[in-house]
Amino acid sequence: MSGIKVDIKAVFNNDPAAKSVLEVLLCYPGLHCIMIHRFSHRLYKLNLILIARLISQIARWLTGIEIHPGAQIGRGVFIDHGMGVVIGETTQIGDGVIIYQGVTLGGTGKDKGKRHPTIEANCTIGAGAKVLGPFKVGRNSKIGAGSVVLKEVPENSTVVGVPGQVVQGRKRKKDCLEHGNMPDPVMTITKCMERRIKDLEQQVKELKEGKVSDD
Repeated sequence: MSGIKVDIKAVFNNDPAAKSVLEVLLCYPGLHCIMIHRFSHRLYKLNLILIARLISQIARWLTGIEIHPGAQIGRGVFIDHGMGVVIGETTQIGDGVIIYQGVTLGGTGKDKGKRHPTIEANCTIGAGAKVLGPFKVGRNSKIGAGSVVLKEVPENSTVVGVPGQVVQGRKRKKDCLEHGNMPDPVMTITKCMERRIKDLEQQVKELKEGKVSDD
């Protein structure tokens, strides 16, 4: 199957709103940007850097998605909505990755050479997530919306929070990123604190009532 057919199929696989091939070709900026990127990437590899950069800037103006022409993008990658997505020069993205709006795959400003992340096959990067640095996000992993990931992620993991923490390991194949069902470590800590405060309040109450004798 040709690359464009795989990319179109990825849209149908991941967006129930897609109704026809014509609609996908005309109305999906994520697909438009990837198609343009594949052309600019070929120019980049031919060392036609300026022309490649100009084409990528045109794609950014048309779609709101910025992909450096040096980035390597696999087959069947789906950028949903896409506005505000930024993908850096040395980023590598495997087959079947899903990227939501507002995602940054960037560097920390401290590295030279390989300075952007490698996203392995079948990962899902939630809306607004930031993955920063030259490390790997293992295949089949999920990055929750709004997370900031600064270190390597094992395969089949779920990461949430700022900074991102692995909260779940999975051994099954990739499924959809259900944001409403993602673990929330902040909420877990908050509930623990609430329980501890209630326990302390009860102890204070018992002391006041003389139910607990002094040591």
